[in-house]
Amino acid sequence: MGGRKEKQKAKSKDKIVLPPQLPPEVADDDIEISDEDVDFVSKNKAYAGFVSCLDTHSITKHVSRVANADEDEVEALYERRSRKKILGAEEEKGLEVDRVNALPVKTPDGQLVYRTVPKSAKKNENADQGGADDQNEEDDGGNDGGVRLNKAERREKMKKKRREEKKQTKELAKTEKEPQNPQSEVLAEVKEDFAAAENAKTKQLRMAELGTALLEDPESNIKLLKELISLCRDKDKVTSKAALLSTLIVFRDIIPGYRIRLPTEKEQQMVLTKVQKKLRFYESTLLSSYKAFIQRLTSLLEVPEFHRVAVRCLCTLLDTHPHFNYRGSLVQPVVKYLSSSDDVVRRRCATTIQSLFTNEGKHGGEATVEVVQLISELVKIHDCQLYPDSIEVFLSLSFDEDLGRSEKADEKEKGKHKKYKGKKNSKEEVQPPISDKKKSKQELLSRTREEVNADFKAATFAQDESERKRIQTQTLAAVFNTYFRVLKNAVQPAAYLSKVNGLSSGGLLGSYPLLSPCLKGLGMFAHLIDLDFMADLLKHLKILASGSTVRNDEKSALTVSERLECCIVAFKVMRKNLDALNVDLQDFYIHLYNLIVEFRPGRDRGEVLAEALKIMLCDDRQHDMQRAAAFIKRLTTSSLCFGSAESMAGLVTVRSLLLKNVKCRYMLENDAGGGSLSGSVAKYQPYASDPHLSGALASVLWELNLLTKHYHPSVKGMAISITDISTHPNQVYKVTESPQQAYHNLVLERESFNVKYNSKTLTGKRKRGKSSPLDDTEPSLAVDEDVLKNKLCDHFSVVHDVVESEKLRRELDRATVSLQLHEEYKKRKRGK
Repeated sequence: MGGRKEKQKAKSKDKIVLPPQLPPEVADDDIEISDEDVDFVSKNKAYAGFVSCLDTHSITKHVSRVANADEDEVEALYERRSRKKILGAEEEKGLEVDRVNALPVKTPDGQLVYRTVPKSAKKNENADQGGADDQNEEDDGGNDGGVRLNKAERREKMKKKRREEKKQTKELAKTEKEPQNPQSEVLAEVKEDFAAAENAKTKQLRMAELGTALLEDPESNIKLLKELISLCRDKDKVTSKAALLSTLIVFRDIIPGYRIRLPTEKEQQMVLTKVQKKLRFYESTLLSSYKAFIQRLTSLLEVPEFHRVAVRCLCTLLDTHPHFNYRGSLVQPVVKYLSSSDDVVRRRCATTIQSLFTNEGKHGGEATVEVVQLISELVKIHDCQLYPDSIEVFLSLSFDEDLGRSEKADEKEKGKHKKYKGKKNSKEEVQPPISDKKKSKQELLSRTREEVNADFKAATFAQDESERKRIQTQTLAAVFNTYFRVLKNAVQPAAYLSKVNGLSSGGLLGSYPLLSPCLKGLGMFAHLIDLDFMADLLKHLKILASGSTVRNDEKSALTVSERLECCIVAFKVMRKNLDALNVDLQDFYIHLYNLIVEFRPGRDRGEVLAEALKIMLCDDRQHDMQRAAAFIKRLTTSSLCFGSAESMAGLVTVRSLLLKNVKCRYMLENDAGGGSLSGSVAKYQPYASDPHLSGALASVLWELNLLTKHYHPSVKGMAISITDISTHPNQVYKVTESPQQAYHNLVLERESFNVKYNSKTLTGKRKRGKSSPLDDTEPSLAVDEDVLKNKLCDHFSVVHDVVESEKLRRELDRATVSLQLHEEYKKRKRGK
């Protein structure tokens, strides 16, 4: 089969394909031109205009070459050219074009021929050869459209090619050298910067135009919102931020005060007027653009450069229009970023949520329920390891006073009221029966009254009482669920929580970061707590105030301030539910008695101690004599170690206790036996943990003598006023200041207070002229600053060297331990 194909190919090569026959020659004398042809050409000269454009010179030149030749020679010339095309295609032509990328040409005899690219090497060799034979000359002539070239023409052609090649090489060299020039690079960068700045300016101007047009007439220019939102997706960060803020301002001003409802399918089929169509188009375009803007903001929350801008836009939209559509997509990110580590973002979210709670008239309380439930879920997910701002927002909530009252109590009151009315009517005379006409009139009147009341509520947008009560009960349930979860978490030891949460002991936010705002909230909403949970609540508060945990062998990581807050909350709950509770709070007095000793002014909060003294000691009208004496003695002793503000709060409490308990005034007498009641009471035990077992009535308040010489005049004056109670026992005193007020007054005065030394109390030796370092009147000694600087530099250099040597010793110890462990490892490995 292969041989037959080769033979057929050879036969096809041997065949000679003849060119098409020439038209028959006609003599010039035989050609006749009619008058009609002449008239047509004279009228339509434009049709014959192509004849004037013909190149007669090249035509005559070509014809002159073959004009004298015979017919046989011309036919032989055509035959040679056709043979060259068919038989010598591979030799004359070079690289063949890929058949996938080119289409074939079909010859007159039915064969498919693909185009090829001629090789430049063959052309150059043929052009350089001076004594080429006729066949090569004919080949060259065939390449130039059938015109044969002389040697001089070939040389000129080659020279032109070389000149063109030189020009191309020079241009390539220039283009390669231009990027190496630094000035051109700088110029190109400057041009790009100028172009970018101009583009940004044009976009900002366009933003301003769009914003003003939308604010002037939003209904007719609502289509421009899409263009403004498209600028929010610009690649330039500054432009996109400006577009976001401008879009925020537009939405803040044009969003209506009602919720948009899209039309149903039936409503879309209805025939509308022009005004209705315009309104419907405006509302649909506004709603779709608002949705696209919120989606853009939520996508930018994860980009760090746009994070704050996106949060700001979301918070502003939620604050200004909480009633509008897509509120859920705004509430979720705002609540989520309450746990953000960025203080700016967290505070902005917290202020937005507080404004939602305080301005419930904008949304009717529905947004409040959503936010509170989401915060409760957030606390549950993070296992109470959040910033205090996340639940401090609950303090902005407001509830009705009668919300804590149960429905059963209301029913009982209604029943009593009905019974009372029935008894009253029984004594009166029996009324005559009412006729049917009067009944019908009364029914009509009742119906009209109900309709008028319903219309009045709809017109005033007043919320139904039952609906408001339902919303507030759901909100309160979510709030107390969060508070009880935090208390349950705080009862657990810190080591257990660190294992469960996978955190280090204490974590980044402390062991119990949400406990303090939780206790504040419980104290504020104590009158709304259900009585069924009171026993468990006081039990947990007692555990937390004692500093222990559910496991008795471990201690909690609560601070003194947090334990004091637990005592404060317990007293607030008891007093706000005084009619329903009968609880002994003796354990909380014991905890307060012990916490006064553990209090440190620089570490713990003084305002919490002042509040605890006011609520637990000053507000109670009656106190046990032993307990009051124990607190008086402990507070006067601790005032020697406290700061001025804390000691002032303690002395105010001591003064109020002495005024309320007359028998405790015997402690002010300085008897040798330890007070006038020393023979009839137990011995004083200063280290007792129970105030009833301390025996403080057998002691004397000798600390007041030292406090009368205190450096602060307010503390000094309060100590003197307490000592005057014993000298004037019959005088009536009024408590005009609470411990909290005294503490805050001294905290404010502390900034401008300066200690003053009394220069009049000088000894006789000082008066004689002997100098003293405490004497303010005499001039100060001259000190050489250079010597002092050198001494200080030497001292700090020594200290620095000591610290560095300690660090190096630690590193050396670690290295030696690691080497020892490595050697032990090698020994064990060898032993195996």
